[in-house]
Amino acid sequence: MSTQNKERKVLVVTGASQGLGEGFVKAYRERGWRVVGNSRTIKPSNDPDYITIPGDVGDPAIARKVVETAINDFGRVDTLINNAGIWRPGPIEKISEELYRRVMATNLDSVFFASQVAVPAMKKQGSGHIIQVTTSLVEHALTTVPAVLASLSKGACVAATRGLAMELAPANIRVNAVSLGIIRTPLHEPDSLEGKKSFAPLNRYGEISDVVRAVLYLEDSDFVTGEISYIDGGRTAGH
Repeated sequence: MSTQNKERKVLVVTGASQGLGEGFVKAYRERGWRVVGNSRTIKPSNDPDYITIPGDVGDPAIARKVVETAINDFGRVDTLINNAGIWRPGPIEKISEELYRRVMATNLDSVFFASQVAVPAMKKQGSGHIIQVTTSLVEHALTTVPAVLASLSKGACVAATRGLAMELAPANIRVNAVSLGIIRTPLHEPDSLEGKKSFAPLNRYGEISDVVRAVLYLEDSDFVTGEISYIDGGRTAGH
């Protein structure tokens, strides 16, 4: 690998095949970054600067492999976006153990094991950035949306964002999060979006581009770490 190629920045993003993840891949590739993307089912890439790794990132071996591929093939990892997530609302008494384990593996285990591999590489480089994707339901629960699995898994990611930001600040590694309201992605049935506008004081749902711009802001903001950036149309501020 040439020195020039090794110095090109590299993004790793989970949940990359559609929705937000696909938006992150496109935005960083437009900036000239090399990218490694993962999801359970993701198409092979014809782009030599974009490697796709299929598999369940909730499996620690897959989470490690995704980051190790960036290090082995591209020589570095500058930013890790822990985007993969499962949304399964429901009352606590109706949540099966199998569902609980699956949500925790995807939403939480993947974050821990991918970050665990990325951090030593970032320390060696002298810099790095980790971004979590979470939900504003963590801070502001609703009687109409029973979301204990989201609170457990994504709430842990919010706490870990702040904790890791402090742990890794001496190594010049930043850790931030975007906390989302209703965003138009494949996660939501298109017909349901109109009725969800009222979740936000701005009385609309967000677009993938809104989240991408927030992530790029965090990417460019070298003096920002431990930040939970709310992309929720004012919902958090209004509570």
